[in-house]
Amino acid sequence: MDTPKKIILRVPKEVSHVTETLEKAGFEAYLVGGCVRDLLMDREPKDWDVTTNAKPDQIIGLFEKTVYENEFGTVIVCVPRETFKDGVSREILEHSTSNLELNFLIEVTPYRIEAKYTDFRHPDEVLFSDKLEDDIKRRDFTVNAMAYRNGYLTDIFDGLKDIKDKILKAVGKPDDRFKEDALRMLRAIRIALQLGFSVSYESSESILRNADLIKKISPERIRDEFSKIIMSQNPSAGILMLQKFGLLKNIIPELEEGIGCEQSGEHIYDVWNHLLHALEHSADKNWSLEVRLAALFHDIGKPKSRRLAETDGNALRRSHTILEGQDQKLSQRILLRAHPSVSKKKYTFYGHEVIGARMAKKIMERLKFSRKEIDLVDKLIRNHMFFSDTELITLSAVRRIITKVGVENIWLLMDVRECDRVGMKKKEAPYRLRKYFAMIEEALHDPISVGQLKIDGEFMIKELDITPGPRMGWILHSLLEEVLDDPTKNTKKHLSELTESLNLLPDGALKALGDRGKEKKEELEEQEIEKLRSKHGVRK
Repeated sequence: MDTPKKIILRVPKEVSHVTETLEKAGFEAYLVGGCVRDLLMDREPKDWDVTTNAKPDQIIGLFEKTVYENEFGTVIVCVPRETFKDGVSREILEHSTSNLELNFLIEVTPYRIEAKYTDFRHPDEVLFSDKLEDDIKRRDFTVNAMAYRNGYLTDIFDGLKDIKDKILKAVGKPDDRFKEDALRMLRAIRIALQLGFSVSYESSESILRNADLIKKISPERIRDEFSKIIMSQNPSAGILMLQKFGLLKNIIPELEEGIGCEQSGEHIYDVWNHLLHALEHSADKNWSLEVRLAALFHDIGKPKSRRLAETDGNALRRSHTILEGQDQKLSQRILLRAHPSVSKKKYTFYGHEVIGARMAKKIMERLKFSRKEIDLVDKLIRNHMFFSDTELITLSAVRRIITKVGVENIWLLMDVRECDRVGMKKKEAPYRLRKYFAMIEEALHDPISVGQLKIDGEFMIKELDITPGPRMGWILHSLLEEVLDDPTKNTKKHLSELTESLNLLPDGALKALGDRGKEKKEELEEQEIEKLRSKHGVRK
């Protein structure tokens, strides 16, 4: 094995505690895998992996709290965190070392040799080894095949060089690695996206040759890697790589139906590129997994629902009748001048949102997404075509769509609609959409009303012996003006006393006070609405 390189990496005390405990007991202990790679790249590791020549029962015997529930020898060591992020000492907190969330979790695995993978998913047999080199050779990519111990880096596959070159290479022969575990083909794309690397030529060619093996992988494992790709900073590039490497057709073939599926109207892209641009916008905005999936799938039903617009067909028939017998080239020029729409076919996609919602639901069910995730994405896609012409719709129409999808989902729906609009022409949300945003806020806005008062008509009847009628309305609006000027006066005691005084006034004087209260309310309400419009950069 090559001579280790001297290098100093910053390792958390909790992780060092695990390696030092193993070493004090007479065992070797190395940090290995993605955490070493991330430390070398000045990235914060999400997972911590240690490899050792100690066996599982020996590892368990060295630590107070461990979890061992697998057949691969991996023992999860739970180390109490010294402090929480807010600086509160752990000793101050209740004794809850059983709560995994309060612990640093380090995966400790014995050196091992993995036998043949007949199912392309799991080794037929796991054999423990006494050599670090054996453990490193079984790993997926060179950048994940480095081990670190006490200031020295073991790097037998030149992973450090590949980090510098920003390239992802399989360890040894790519075909061997991908046939061992076909999920590594998805991992290659995911890791390349996360790190900003390219996949080596040899590994890319191997993925192309072995892409069909992904069918051997469980839907749950595919879903997890696919979700990570979607949640990366550049998910559209990930989808392109899946398609380029022949993986997409084995995972979500429905998406490829959009390639070359032309659209008309404001769309400048085919369905495939439109969906990629929509997904890209959702990532730029750092939106949730559900919104990103809805953006990717929102028009997936268009290829199945596309029809040539009837008007175009009629225009063509009429034109060919008129130009019958004319010179062919001349006829074509005349035809295009008379009917510009003929130069670019017009299509309809009636019901594509319903078809798309059904397709997305089947895809997500196939990949074993949760029911909650499936239902939300279904709802977002099914309703993304709501009428949004702010010159023609009313606030009541906006309230209906809010009721349809739920207050908790309305802004998610608007996120998807924005992705749709931006994906048409690669522009920011247009004015009409921004105005719709303002209308939603207005519809959701808690209006200034007598309902905010600490006393109401029922209280006035029962407690103050006020007779129902116009005078009660005048009193309530007079009280509202009082509260609008000074919110601290909105108490039952103060308003009750004021009501008794107001009730002594003649009708004319009381009505004048009530009207003044209404005017005050409307003035303040208009100011609030203006703030909402200004927030979205729209006019009345």
